Amino acid sequence: MFDVALETAPAPEAPVSQVVVTGARLPPSAGEGAFAITTLDDPAWARSPRLDEQLARAPGVSLFRRTSSLAANPTTQGLSLRAIAPSGAGRALITLDGVPQNDPFGGWVIWSGLPAETIQSVRLVRGAGAQAYGAGALTGVVALVGRDGGAPVLEAGVEAGGLGYRRAAVNAGSGGLLASVTAERSDGWTPVREGRGETDEALALDTWSAALRYDTRLSSGPAMAARVAVYDENRRSGLVGADARSRGAQASLTLAQSPAQGRNGWRLQAWTLLSDLQNRSVAVGAGRAFTTPANDQFETPAYGYGFNAALRGVRGPLEWEIGADFRAAEGETHERFRYMSGQFTRLREAGGQTTTLGAYADASWTAGPWLVTGDLRLDHWRAFDARRREFDLQAGAAILDETPAGRSTTTPTGRVGLRRDLGLGFVRTAAYAGFRPPSLNELHRPFRVGNDVTEANAALKPERLYGVEAGAGLEGEGASVSVTLFINRLQDPVANVTIGQGPAIFPTAGFIPAGGVLRQRQNVGRIDAVGVELEGRADLGERLVLTGAVMATEAEVDGGSEAPQLTGKRPAQAPRLAASAGLEWRASERLGLFLAARHEGARFDDDLNTRRLAAATTLNLSARYSVSASTRLEIDLRNAFDAAVSTGRTGDGITSYDAPRSLRVGVVYVR
Repeated sequence: MFDVALETAPAPEAPVSQVVVTGARLPPSAGEGAFAITTLDDPAWARSPRLDEQLARAPGVSLFRRTSSLAANPTTQGLSLRAIAPSGAGRALITLDGVPQNDPFGGWVIWSGLPAETIQSVRLVRGAGAQAYGAGALTGVVALVGRDGGAPVLEAGVEAGGLGYRRAAVNAGSGGLLASVTAERSDGWTPVREGRGETDEALALDTWSAALRYDTRLSSGPAMAARVAVYDENRRSGLVGADARSRGAQASLTLAQSPAQGRNGWRLQAWTLLSDLQNRSVAVGAGRAFTTPANDQFETPAYGYGFNAALRGVRGPLEWEIGADFRAAEGETHERFRYMSGQFTRLREAGGQTTTLGAYADASWTAGPWLVTGDLRLDHWRAFDARRREFDLQAGAAILDETPAGRSTTTPTGRVGLRRDLGLGFVRTAAYAGFRPPSLNELHRPFRVGNDVTEANAALKPERLYGVEAGAGLEGEGASVSVTLFINRLQDPVANVTIGQGPAIFPTAGFIPAGGVLRQRQNVGRIDAVGVELEGRADLGERLVLTGAVMATEAEVDGGSEAPQLTGKRPAQAPRLAASAGLEWRASERLGLFLAARHEGARFDDDLNTRRLAAATTLNLSARYSVSASTRLEIDLRNAFDAAVSTGRTGDGITSYDAPRSLRVGVVYVR
């Protein structure tokens, strides 16, 4: 909201050595120039305060479902790259200045806690990330760079519009301190259109967040950054009686010194995350005339913490880095279920702990136009203290008491890459391996959406991804283009596998009503994916900029003996094609006009490929007018053609849709 510059397109795989570091962080390693990396500067997402909406303009970047975080349930806000196999837990690692932002219990990301005004730049690393990224960086990394506390600043903005939307944000700082506060509300829209009943209501949002950051440089030279942040969001989930509340806080402390010839650089960082989720779901009655409480997840306390350390040196053409990191997560869900005779009759407690300890070594060699790089990682993952207990609330007796045995695994991963600069262009190739341990949520907590139930699985194994890719790019005066071809194999992917249809009674899961489906999270053999990514930019004169990006992925499941019914199917929520285009016109010194279009091919809402979601194309239009040097007016027309974007489909054929057309108007003050 606060950015006053025009939107800029991602610079295709720019040499990472050009990045200037001002805060307490190491610069990107020289070796990353051999991988598929896109850097987004601040203007690139200023058209929307929701970071996930702007990241979705890059090809293959999406939440689990098509709905953005403005309306998505917290448990479906995990981010995935390359459309290999999207997941509610997310198969990409999200970091803010090196601190993981994925929820310690579920792996998803609460985007309300990451307002765009607090972000300076974003680096999208596609392909499995080893090196310092480690566990969770399966399909890639979204490395967020936070705004540093620096020169005195005061920024304030308000915005309001259709669907009962209103938002206010303030950034204020001086002397190294930067304070940020945001509040946002939306009355939302009712996602069900055809077949709508008394059960259906709007997807509404009420959220706020606050962050305080302090940056300084110590007398000995290293930079220090300390950050604390909190968020709180309340949602209505589109059905009468279904809602969610997520709350959280985090704190981090970082010390870092950049390397130079003859002087090693280093980083020390410690962090902690706290979160809690309340989530109520309902069963939908006949004719969508009524809902019945199905589950009341009234508390999900989770705690994550970790540290990392790195030492980097530069000796002529050689850059090297060694490091280690540790992450721990513990959490437990408390929920009431089995609603009978006007009350819940069962209580569930389920959770556990996980730890990941990793170490890595990285080296790159630059000789003229050549760059050769490689790194190796070793991670030890452990799951322990697991339990799932269920009680009869009337009798007080335990009806289920499971304590799965602890498990551990040691996983080697790594990356190698080669790049050759060609004056006005480059060619590169890379190979990599990565892994993602299952989240506590996947291991221990079942969930319900309408009449569909998905069971947990404490025996899940970590997912592993292996891939190779090749890329090339050209950059001339006012124009650039890059292309990447990739082949990936995802081994032991966690999928929601259909194991029963309602109406029926099943062990552990209990009764599944008519039209409902019973699934279980399972490791299902492998997913093979072949794809291509294309990005480009052209300056059409001094005032006009055209950007575009396309991603096409052909992915197929081999369910193996575990799930042969999935063999030959496409992963759920994985479109074959995604494309975006942007047009920016500086009509005058005061007026900027923007067009952003996005197309996504058809996808399936289920593992058996029976619930097809049609292709969709949306267009957003924006205008920015500077009233004075410090004040700007903003107008945004979202989904200008009122496209019907299907986001989900139930077993009985009811389709949900994303937001209809809406208009927003805002005022921004910057001093």
